[in-house]
Amino acid sequence: MKIFIATGNLHKLTELKGILPAQTKSGEVITYESILDRSGFIMPEETADTLAENARLKAVAGAKQTGLITLSDDTGLFVDALGGAPNVHTARYAGENATSQDNNEKLLRALQGVPPEKRTARFRTIACVSFPDGQTHCFEGVVEGEIAQSYAGVNGFGYDPIFIVIETGKAFAQMSEQDKNKISHRGRAFRKLADFLVNLND
Repeated sequence: MKIFIATGNLHKLTELKGILPAQTKSGEVITYESILDRSGFIMPEETADTLAENARLKAVAGAKQTGLITLSDDTGLFVDALGGAPNVHTARYAGENATSQDNNEKLLRALQGVPPEKRTARFRTIACVSFPDGQTHCFEGVVEGEIAQSYAGVNGFGYDPIFIVIETGKAFAQMSEQDKNKISHRGRAFRKLADFLVNLND
């Protein structure tokens, strides 16, 4: 069984390959490819107002273009002191071509002077799987945290250096990839999706 992952983000692919199954319960081997393996793939614009709709858009587009079962996700950071922003604009918070550092710096500036107890936030990931016949299933993962006042750690990507996980007291960037996957929003969403894949055709 070949499955397409609708992303070209190497960091995300590395995380997902540590979570997704290598075979189904019936013993069918699962292999994965991504946008990096297919030239000419056209990623749809994330024009929806919700994570679920954006994730579904990408999964359905992938299944239509490749003819393969397709996985996709959309992730949002929701900061309470900012009324839930950046929400669906998380990856482009500081602009369309913003780097992770640009996004982090903008967020830290927006929260300047906000005390620790009011810097609460959460990451939500919606992971979707779409089949060539149009059937689509989505799964959610959430992790509660707070936005740090300065950078911590050197691992991970995105907002990992400034997102402190409540249950560990550490920034994602201070964790190993394995430890992060155990509790992260993306890890939680894709483990649910992985369980679904394992039971395909069972």
